[in-house]
Amino acid sequence: MLRFLLRRVTLIIPTFIGVTLASFLLIHAVPGDPIEVRVGEHGIAPERLAILRHEFGLDQPLWKQFADYEVQVASGHLGASTVTHQPVWDEFLTLFPATVELSVCALIFALVIGLPLGVIAAVKRGTAFDYGLMGVSVTGASMPIFWWGLMMILVFSVSLGWTPVAGRIGDAFFVEPWSGFMLIDSWFSDDDGAFASAVSHLILPTIVLGTIPLATIARMTRSAMLEVLGDDFIRTARAKGLSPLRVVIVHALRNALIPVVTVIGLQVGALLGGAILTETIFAWPGVGHWLIEAIQRRDYPVLQGGTLLIAVLVMAVNLGVDVTYGFLNPRIRK
Repeated sequence: MLRFLLRRVTLIIPTFIGVTLASFLLIHAVPGDPIEVRVGEHGIAPERLAILRHEFGLDQPLWKQFADYEVQVASGHLGASTVTHQPVWDEFLTLFPATVELSVCALIFALVIGLPLGVIAAVKRGTAFDYGLMGVSVTGASMPIFWWGLMMILVFSVSLGWTPVAGRIGDAFFVEPWSGFMLIDSWFSDDDGAFASAVSHLILPTIVLGTIPLATIARMTRSAMLEVLGDDFIRTARAKGLSPLRVVIVHALRNALIPVVTVIGLQVGALLGGAILTETIFAWPGVGHWLIEAIQRRDYPVLQGGTLLIAVLVMAVNLGVDVTYGFLNPRIRK
């Protein structure tokens, strides 16, 4: 098990370097000068512009900028925003709870609906329910998030008026952000109706962000269940006279969860990637919205630091999934 763990940890190092290099090159390939964007359309004197470019190291060759950034990251410093002058790490920690709250709710939504649907589709294989579920799953996984989000807003917010359009809570409420998680903060708030407002603002973003993971989990659960339901121990359990519900839930589902757990772990990357679009559509003040604004402002330190932190989080989750899978299935440790 130790060798298996060391192999997985060793693979993180080249992945980390590759992520920093790719993000650095892609960010610098975006047209526009961050200093010119910062000073606005009126501009400044060429001498002052040269001083600012030198101050942020933008007058250096790309290879030198990348080398300096790697040394900076290795020392634990992600730099400061060229717009707010605040450390990237501090801004990330302030906004990250909003992204975590949205992503966790979306994952719970996907699990609560996706797992049962996958199980039922496997049990009713070949029926209209099975074909219908698979069709809906493919459709859900294929829909662009920006289109799905806009459609949800048009139907449930604009036409029906059931849910708010944007934000985390109504303007009439002021909640002290002591934890950063609006559901928790509003629950303990003295404002009546604050928690209900926070929940109503969370409904549409949760559904939009959780649709693709839901479809993926449902399809994977169905495939894993079909494989397990054909095994000998399932036939033995049925021959013993166990109830169909006990055979499916206790014996089949428990053994089918191993590949499903892997897929659930891999959905973290999809959730964080999808959160960028979802937060932009619903004006959700999280890391995704923060990165989109940084692109518009050409804020290189924020883009590089934010991308790097998200990549590290995804790698850590994937490492945890690999280790967990190694414990559940000893054969892959070899």
